[in-house]
Amino acid sequence: MGKGGSDENMAAWLLGVNTLKIQPFNLPALGPHDVRVRMKAVGICGSDVHYLKTMRCADFVVKEPMVIGHECAGIIEEVGGEVKTLVPGDRVALEPGISCWRCNLCKEGRYNLCPEMKFFATPPVHGSLANQVVHPADLCFKLPDDISLEEGAMCEPLSVGVHACRRANVGPETNILVLGAGPIGLVTLLAARAFGAPRIVIVDVDDYRLSVAKKLGADDIVKVSINIQDVATDIENIQKAMGGGIDVSFDCAGFNKTMSTALGATRPGGKVCLVGMGHHEMTVPLTPAAAREVDVIGIFRYKNTWPLCLEFLRSEKLYSSEENFKARGFVSRLQGIM
Repeated sequence: MGKGGSDENMAAWLLGVNTLKIQPFNLPALGPHDVRVRMKAVGICGSDVHYLKTMRCADFVVKEPMVIGHECAGIIEEVGGEVKTLVPGDRVALEPGISCWRCNLCKEGRYNLCPEMKFFATPPVHGSLANQVVHPADLCFKLPDDISLEEGAMCEPLSVGVHACRRANVGPETNILVLGAGPIGLVTLLAARAFGAPRIVIVDVDDYRLSVAKKLGADDIVKVSINIQDVATDIENIQKAMGGGIDVSFDCAGFNKTMSTALGATRPGGKVCLVGMGHHEMTVPLTPAAAREVDVIGIFRYKNTWPLCLEFLRSEKLYSSEENFKARGFVSRLQGIM
């Protein structure tokens, strides 16, 4: 039986390629610093889809049945004896990664790179697409009254954009190019706007995704080709749309063509941040970029982002207009292209 209720705890288990089944999910014992959360909103990430279609994502391989899901928010049902900051009934957004806090990377504050990280729905760790989960209280962030549970779950993908902007030092004097108008490209657009970027151009091969990007506040959009031979033409069109130097390019797709475009479009002395991981390996023109002192940086997940994400969500900084802020429609728009 499920803890704290008469219903058995159920979850969505990935059993094989394109095979999901709802079946019982036994919860671990509640530790003194843990909370038990009833899930109310769980997003489906690109990694979940990769696992569903191929049983792997990058170097992570599903070798035995696994519960999926890691973008989540819910309501506290029970707290451990040492938990002082949360009580039953609190609405919370969950940060999905549990690091060791003992290794040098954790001690340096870069816990997102912890080699012992236990991350929801990353083999062999089970995820959160379940009735209930048990999670450390310090990774559960109380939602303000004006933030919905759905928005709370969106803190996870938004954290990717926030972490990328921090890594690239985005600010009020940073002109931004975003390559890829999928969900991660769009949250990177939103984060860059919240960090004060004065001009943001976003590119994609899909008209609908570009239209969503425009509604979410992109200053300009550029439809690009899928052919690597068209990189030079695409760069010319992108730079024309920007109307000035591109200080930071975010490659939110991670393909040979998108990275080549980013490296070529970015001004001398600028930065290219690799966010997407479409290709495990890429062949790109690094030498010309190095000759222009274009810095290449990468990101992996995020660290210390939930408080800032919640502050952005409750302010107007993520929104292109007061009308969009009042409508709070970015969640539904992101869901519409996932």
